[in-house]
Amino acid sequence: MTPSLLTLLNSVDTPTVCNAIEVAQGKRGFNAFTRGTVLASDPKGVMVGHAVTAKIRALSPPNEAPDVIRARRMQYYKTMAEAPKPSVCVIEDEDVPNAIGAFWGEVNTTIHKGFGMAGTLTNGVMRDLGDMAPDYPVVAGSIGPSHGFVHVTALDVPVTVFGMEVRPGDLIHADRHGAVVIPPEVVDHLEAAIATMQATERLVLDPARGENFDFAAFEAAWSAFEKART
Repeated sequence: MTPSLLTLLNSVDTPTVCNAIEVAQGKRGFNAFTRGTVLASDPKGVMVGHAVTAKIRALSPPNEAPDVIRARRMQYYKTMAEAPKPSVCVIEDEDVPNAIGAFWGEVNTTIHKGFGMAGTLTNGVMRDLGDMAPDYPVVAGSIGPSHGFVHVTALDVPVTVFGMEVRPGDLIHADRHGAVVIPPEVVDHLEAAIATMQATERLVLDPARGENFDFAAFEAAWSAFEKART
């Protein structure tokens, strides 16, 4: 991923990226995106980076020895700190749909921001909404007050969040709309695809925002739009 592509991806929303992937692929049917409604800690927050993955549980105490749990947690933080940047923390809460453990609040957002990560995508719980680290977006499944018995159960493994499968190293784009996994084969074409998609949308948007827009103007604009769109 080039610096210019990273800057561009940080400037657009996830629906734009989702559409642009189909433009780059030359067809519809891309489906590596989240399902259902997500909650965003920052409505304007965008995260772009390669996935660093883990799984957690919190409903009941861990059944492993405390030293095993602590060693895994320290390895978790070491992995997050040392992951190549840009990186996104992607956490599957295995307690969903009964998740209670808010792993994401003031402490962990501050730690992960300090590690240089771009944000967190999780189907689990977040809290401390007024005290999270600024400019560290979290996209989560729910909001709650408790951390429960939260503990890391697996690290650097494939995970599933909001119906989307994520493997370690996958390129993620996420915001308040959800997230996508960007296919490796489209990365080199994504800047051009975003430009093409935005130009195509302007075929309708520019006339609709102009003066004297009526059905005839719409019909002409929509005809041009249909011919140009993927």
